[in-house]
Amino acid sequence: MITPDSIAKSFLCVAVLVGLSTLTGCQTAQKETETYGGGHRKAEAPSAKEVKQAMDTVKSRADKDMAAVLAELEDLKPKPLISLSAEEARAQPTHADAVAALLQERKQSTAPMPIGKTKNQTIPGPGGAIPIRVYTPEGKGPFPVIVYFHGGGWVIATIDTYDSSARALAKATDAIVVSVEYRKAPEHKFPAAHEDAYAAYRWVLRNADSFEGDPSMVAVAGESAGGNLAAAVCLMARARGELLPVYQALIYPIAGYDFNTSSYRENANAKPLDKPMMAWFFEKYLREPADGKHPWIDLVNARDVSGLPPATIITADIDPLRSEGKRYAERLLEAGVPVSYRNFKGVTHEFFGMGAVVGDAKKAVRLVANGMNWSFDDPVFSRDDDRVERSGRNVQIEPLQD
Repeated sequence: MITPDSIAKSFLCVAVLVGLSTLTGCQTAQKETETYGGGHRKAEAPSAKEVKQAMDTVKSRADKDMAAVLAELEDLKPKPLISLSAEEARAQPTHADAVAALLQERKQSTAPMPIGKTKNQTIPGPGGAIPIRVYTPEGKGPFPVIVYFHGGGWVIATIDTYDSSARALAKATDAIVVSVEYRKAPEHKFPAAHEDAYAAYRWVLRNADSFEGDPSMVAVAGESAGGNLAAAVCLMARARGELLPVYQALIYPIAGYDFNTSSYRENANAKPLDKPMMAWFFEKYLREPADGKHPWIDLVNARDVSGLPPATIITADIDPLRSEGKRYAERLLEAGVPVSYRNFKGVTHEFFGMGAVVGDAKKAVRLVANGMNWSFDDPVFSRDDDRVERSGRNVQIEPLQD
């Protein structure tokens, strides 16, 4: 595991990606949903029996903490997203709702993790104003800054849904977290979310000192689709001659467009994130299937990943995206980029922000914080350096049998 003074040791576990897919109480009716280019297709939802069987299988694989959250999410009876329009899907219960329900059941506080202060504002973007939320820790700045991108397949969820992740990162790193509300599909197709993410990163570089941030210490982080955006921002910054982030934390990222990886086969019917749901997200966001091969989407097959910032990559075992997250860690490592990778067993997609009820979430946050703090503290990675050539650092990844 990565530590602030040594990034040369890292190990693989097998982890779980928790998404926001189909659960019990699902309907069997068909409904029109958007697809590439704004067309329509018919999507038939699985039966309630099929969904329950799939959920029971996932709960049997999950650890006690994760299984408890899944049970609460199941009780909230969200409908299968593949049978819904994007607008309907955005109104479904979320993992954050399940965590709150579990805390209430246990008679524990549902209050957000305390943080120094938060501020909502908007910044200029390529398609109009971009809402952001700035989480500032207690104390006196300037603080390092983490630009954070939430998950949701580029279609659903908001900075509110992922509030707990942003707070946990700010608390663990003693850094400012800027959470970005990028444009969503299908109203805004690829590359709208990516361009918003890049615009937000550039804005932070140029304005960090206006909110107690240190513009020389700006990192990126994200979960799921947000992990994809964080990785893509690094590629975009390098290609466009912008200053690179000092670090990237990619938490169960969408990193490929291959539905036949070992983890996709193993977790094709996993809950809450499954293969049909990933296809639904791609249909909403991509203009056409060819976009799936763009290097900002298909990270694992990007031609050149050398010279990118050091990374922490986290995957989950019960997750279609596990294999591609691990493969991207290997690609970076092969290119000489320092990487800490860990796959968490017994948890699912979305576990990262569940520290109030899931023990592995706290471990994952510490892993990310260790890498971030190392990059903030280590002068080897000053912006004038070539981080890969001058650092001479690497992190080995043990062989993983998917």
